[in-house]
Amino acid sequence: MTDVTDGVLHTLFHSDQGGHEQVVLCQDRASGLKAVIAIHSTALGPALGGTRFYPYASEEAAVADALNLSRGMSYKNAMAGLGHGGGKAVIIGDPERIKSEELLLAYGRFVASLGGRYVTACDVGTYVADMDVVARECRWTTGRSPENGGAGDSSVLTAYGVFQGMRASAQAEWGDPTLRGRKVGVAGVGKVGHYLVEHLLEDGAEVVVTDVREESVRRITDKFPQVRVARDTDELIRAESLGGLDIYAPCAMGGALNDETVPVLTARIVCGAANNQLAHPGVEKDLADRHILYAPDYVVNAGGVIQVADELHGFDFDRCKAKASKIFETTLAIFARAKEDGIPPAAAADRIAEQRMAEARRR
Repeated sequence: MTDVTDGVLHTLFHSDQGGHEQVVLCQDRASGLKAVIAIHSTALGPALGGTRFYPYASEEAAVADALNLSRGMSYKNAMAGLGHGGGKAVIIGDPERIKSEELLLAYGRFVASLGGRYVTACDVGTYVADMDVVARECRWTTGRSPENGGAGDSSVLTAYGVFQGMRASAQAEWGDPTLRGRKVGVAGVGKVGHYLVEHLLEDGAEVVVTDVREESVRRITDKFPQVRVARDTDELIRAESLGGLDIYAPCAMGGALNDETVPVLTARIVCGAANNQLAHPGVEKDLADRHILYAPDYVVNAGGVIQVADELHGFDFDRCKAKASKIFETTLAIFARAKEDGIPPAAAADRIAEQRMAEARRR
């Protein structure tokens, strides 16, 4: 545990990835709960971000993920124009094995103990039904079911926002905001990826998918037999049998763009729903050097957080969808800023978000 603490302290106080306001380590032995709640910033308002339930290889890996994800939420919420800062929570363990009502209630009590500084929602491994349970102990819970006063599944608008970002990317790259006739590879067809595939097919794209879960792929191919399947992500990004991809959409876990994948990408655009797609600083430059247009992940996948934030004020789907539609214009503005400043789009998005947070702190 000493190594974990040392790693946290180094990241918080000495790393460019740090600067977090608060990190809470949570444990409830009776239910088996071990969780990390990371609040990166409350400059724009209470921190807002989902709860990830995942079997991390180590506690240190879980803390690192919470820190990275919460920092990303600060930037995402700033770019989405929300009155919220960034936070994220991770629950350590396999949700298929240890998730229980007792554990979720214990987690809800920890979130409630923060007094509204952190508002939680769904993420990988947690669902609307889980948030309904958490909400029994914590009123700062979003992503609940309509029956319990919530907005329901936020992956619907997350996918819609990614689709808008992809349209903007096509406009910037090819001068036309349509995916018709384009080959799009989607890595990860779970909650968000499934809806994204539907948007792509409706727009006339040719879609190839892959997922580590066979049942997720089968759910797609049973409904859309025209969708092709790649054996794994490596086969997908190379897409040799297809003559290469036009667009690559990482929609699973983070770190999809790294020193191994970027050199072999065939796509001209990367635009997907996964958080923290850039494995380390410098990857955005590697993409730019290969003339691959990267749509910053936290910009295009903001549809979900737009939805859960709206839930706090009385959810209206049409109002949320209108806000998520603006991801198209926001993405184009980032590409324009990147071109003007001579920097990659990821750096341009960071500059805009940091400016908004700095202005909020001065008020």
